Amino acid sequence: MNKLTFILMLLSLNIYAYSDFDMDGVEDRVDICPNTLLSDLVDANGCTIKSLQSPHSFDIVLGVNFSQTNYENLEKTDTLTQTLQVDYYYKNFSFQASSGYYTSESSTYANSGMNDSFLGFYYKFKPTDTLNLRIGAGVLLPTYDAPLNNNNADYTTSLSISYLVKNINLFGGIAYTLINDDDQIITYNDGSYTDVRYQDTFSYNFGIGFYPIPKLYVSTSYSVVDSIYKSSQTIDTASLYAFYNINSTYFASLNYSYGLSDLASDNYVSLRFGYHF
Repeated sequence: MNKLTFILMLLSLNIYAYSDFDMDGVEDRVDICPNTLLSDLVDANGCTIKSLQSPHSFDIVLGVNFSQTNYENLEKTDTLTQTLQVDYYYKNFSFQASSGYYTSESSTYANSGMNDSFLGFYYKFKPTDTLNLRIGAGVLLPTYDAPLNNNNADYTTSLSISYLVKNINLFGGIAYTLINDDDQIITYNDGSYTDVRYQDTFSYNFGIGFYPIPKLYVSTSYSVVDSIYKSSQTIDTASLYAFYNINSTYFASLNYSYGLSDLASDNYVSLRFGYHF
């Protein structure tokens, strides 16, 4: 074996012996922190000095909702809705856009079309390590084709609070919506009429949740929402909710609500899948 061949063999052995699993530029045999993120700036020991991860992130969420209504003196109606939601996050700020397409059917009625679309802005802050507050404002765009042609943009504001004790989460929220739909008088063939008048709405909710395992969050809650129609009952519901982090990119949620008042949907189920990047 000549000297050149021997030198090439040594170089080859040295190349294949080098290992850097987290690709931070520090060889594994001397890397004290072997699982740093690609976006981290590390020191000579392979440990994070500074995270270079972008403050910008996004969610894309696809959902399917099913609601079953049987309001007092009305026939049973089933509604299936496909939804699309996009979220943008920057530090403590977030922006949300969502809309959906519905199909409703009963024994004598069938209809389909766009729901109203929503645009919202939120700011989240933490007064303490265990307390989270989020304030928001948004607009409901009239993409729903109202039969009376009286659907206008509505505006909403909200405040939510969350308090975490170990793995137990106590939460609640309030919201106010300014309803701008035009009042109508509907006249029937027999000369009778119905005076349809709208009102601004106030809602609140509260509940408790916990983490049975790190990737899974479950909760139960109670909510009350004013009807948009004057002199109507409130819409009271009880809900069960589950959120599961499949991995760092994908997540899923399941929600079930049961109507406690005549104007609430008897049953409501929502299944959503999301992608975070």
